[in-house]
Amino acid sequence: MPAAARAIVNDSLFCESRRVMTEIEDELVVQEAMTCPIEDVERLVEQRVRELARKLLQANLDLRAAKEREVEVKGADGVERRQVRTSTRKLETIVGEVTVERRIYQAPGWGVDSLAPMDAVLNLPAERYSHHVRRVVAEQAARSSFEEVVEFLVKHTGADVPKRQVEELSQRAAQDFDGFYAERSIVAETTDDLLVLSFDGKGIAMRHEDLREATQKAAEATPRRLATRLTSGEKPNRKRMATVATIYTIAPWRRTAADILHTLRADDVEADRPRPRNKRVWASIEHAASKVYDDAFAEARRRDPARRRRWVVLLDGQRDQLRRVQRAANKAGVTVTIVVDIVHVLEYLWRAAHAFHPPGTEDAETWVRHRLLALLDGRSGGTVAKSIRFMAARRDLDAAGQRAVDKCSGYLAKLSRWMHYDAALAAGLPIATGVIEGACRYLVQDRLGRTGARWSLAGAEAVLRLRALRASGDFDAYWTFHTMKERERNHLSRYANATAPDPMPPARPALRLLK
Repeated sequence: MPAAARAIVNDSLFCESRRVMTEIEDELVVQEAMTCPIEDVERLVEQRVRELARKLLQANLDLRAAKEREVEVKGADGVERRQVRTSTRKLETIVGEVTVERRIYQAPGWGVDSLAPMDAVLNLPAERYSHHVRRVVAEQAARSSFEEVVEFLVKHTGADVPKRQVEELSQRAAQDFDGFYAERSIVAETTDDLLVLSFDGKGIAMRHEDLREATQKAAEATPRRLATRLTSGEKPNRKRMATVATIYTIAPWRRTAADILHTLRADDVEADRPRPRNKRVWASIEHAASKVYDDAFAEARRRDPARRRRWVVLLDGQRDQLRRVQRAANKAGVTVTIVVDIVHVLEYLWRAAHAFHPPGTEDAETWVRHRLLALLDGRSGGTVAKSIRFMAARRDLDAAGQRAVDKCSGYLAKLSRWMHYDAALAAGLPIATGVIEGACRYLVQDRLGRTGARWSLAGAEAVLRLRALRASGDFDAYWTFHTMKERERNHLSRYANATAPDPMPPARPALRLLK
């Protein structure tokens, strides 16, 4: 029944919602409701109030349909649509399915699409799921598996969204990620504190067709030898590397080598350590690593357009990372201070220590402490590497021990120029990559690294973007931007001058009482 007819029959479009409200009141005063556990009453109220909400939403849509007036409609193609008819479409909302009735404007001729100005007013999505449903799906998909999102919607909302649609809606919800960060206006930070960037990579198990070409060939070149289990050296799947980036502001914190050694104890907490501010973290498996680096430096330029702050880049020392940072810095016209993560240095030192002393012994710990102290006091990585090699030459090490020594000494020697820890500590620079390590764990591993999961390229990229928005505290601002872009794509772009006519009658000015 058309909305106008329902209004005449029912006297008010909200009579159905009032009837449901009366039914809820009646159900709450019967003897059964007065004697059953409160949990049962809660469940009853939740279910019935959801139906009440659906009726209220439907009444609002019906009222709009009853008040809709005819307007002049011209498409972006310059063709006026003069033929008018009434049509309906279903919309899946957070409280259940509703019916949207509106006027459709058409014109004769092949390829002239129909337009519905009310759809633009309502900003209806292209598919049947409302933007609010899409938002809930996006927020939950960033936390949980797609199966768990379906379960959440069934238990806590009135929306019915199958698993495949959950994955598709997540991808659509994340499509404006790059545009949001490219267009948002960032006020330059009025501070002289350090501007810190950091980068890393994390592998994600992918479907074979979404692996990079070289990885696909490697996977095809090493077929499984057994059908029921993996043999020694075989991997259960192949991974594609996601590039992870972070940028933040932090106050300088001057320390000494003794301070660093003191805080290495597990029971020590650095209560006075300054905390990162304005932190943004993100990751991409779709974009090339060089683009992620360029985006990070572009963000840094927006934060410090005058280039008057000190830019610090924390890395774990991979050659590809160093090359990309240097290229991006040259492209941006800035000078950066690169610092190799001290924790990675420690890992190499510990492996080398076990070539000379048994694991878990005080002698191994003392060996590591002495070499770490030398680096922190200003000894070059090459000098420390030379002393380790000299010590190894005087010992009869086994093959595993010699490999650990060679890797450690090679790491220290190659990255020596970025290990000036004495100068970094005196200037108050950070020397550990804890922020980016945490980003790798939260953005990638906790959600996309689940056992047995294999991802499509589009699905993985969407989840990374949604998690990044949440981690950076930008989700609310992004969603406003996203729904605005949806209105432009789905509606305004189809009208002349990118302007949809408003079919609702103009609001009457409020009457003022004159004294």
